[in-house]
Amino acid sequence: MAARSRYRLVERLIPILMITPSIIAIAVFVYGFIGWTTVVSVSRWQGIVPDLSFAGFRNYAALLTSYRFQSDIRNTIVFTVFFLIGSLSIGLLLAVLLDSKVRGESFFRTVYLFPMALSFVVTGTVWQWLFTPGAPGQPTGLNLLFEQIGLPVFQTWSTVSHVWPGGGWKPEWLRVPFGVPLAMIPVIIAAIWQMSGFTMAMYLAGLRAIPDELREAARVDGASEWQVFRWITFPLLQPVTLSAVIVLGHISLKIFDLIMTQTGGGPGFATDVPGIFMYETTFKSNKYAEGAAVAIVMLLMVSVLIVPYLIWRLRTETER
Repeated sequence: MAARSRYRLVERLIPILMITPSIIAIAVFVYGFIGWTTVVSVSRWQGIVPDLSFAGFRNYAALLTSYRFQSDIRNTIVFTVFFLIGSLSIGLLLAVLLDSKVRGESFFRTVYLFPMALSFVVTGTVWQWLFTPGAPGQPTGLNLLFEQIGLPVFQTWSTVSHVWPGGGWKPEWLRVPFGVPLAMIPVIIAAIWQMSGFTMAMYLAGLRAIPDELREAARVDGASEWQVFRWITFPLLQPVTLSAVIVLGHISLKIFDLIMTQTGGGPGFATDVPGIFMYETTFKSNKYAEGAAVAIVMLLMVSVLIVPYLIWRLRTETER
């Protein structure tokens, strides 16, 4: 009996010992650093020498009234909305086309997924070359292609800080006009190009998981292909859509490398985002308290998206 008890104890301890290093690492390098960043964000640390004296929410108040930070929030909202719509729409379209049993499906699937194998740094660099407008009379990149096929040449790719529509909607408490910065459009196109293959793969897996009997039964009842997609296929893809929105939304809210390499946040603050603001404030200006405040705001933005999803998944798994 004693030997059996020791054996059972060892069986219980082994899993605990296996996951203990991971728990410690997460506690220190995730939650510990989040706590440390929170402490710094309410301090007076400005400069190399640490100053953790309590400053209240002064740093957060300064952010909310900052022209640059308000521009960053506007740019993040614009980027997220168009990035999600474009990636989901193109990904779904490509998945539907591939699911129709076209010839060379493996080839096309590889082509669509290839951009995802690149880092955002590479994507930003390449699309920066493509969107370089060139000098008047000497177009380069896409402008050269447009000139050769007889389309208008744009001399303003990523070079103007204009917000459309002109003036934009601007309440009294907002220092920046709310609209679409034209310089953000090339960044959105580059991001969609890279991530639409990811959504294609997710939607394709979802389509292949739908039983053919359901669609065949609807066709037998006289439903058109559009009606089959609208009332059967698309509703069954809602969990895939939700998962894709969470992943893409998480990427868009903390985007840094793509914009840093493609535009550097310019011109002006037309493509600036909180990630770039946090980097420059912390590591270039040595304003650690303000940089930590930006980081906490970014964490809250991501939490608003992720936490409800995690709660929903937990409830769904509990009900099962």
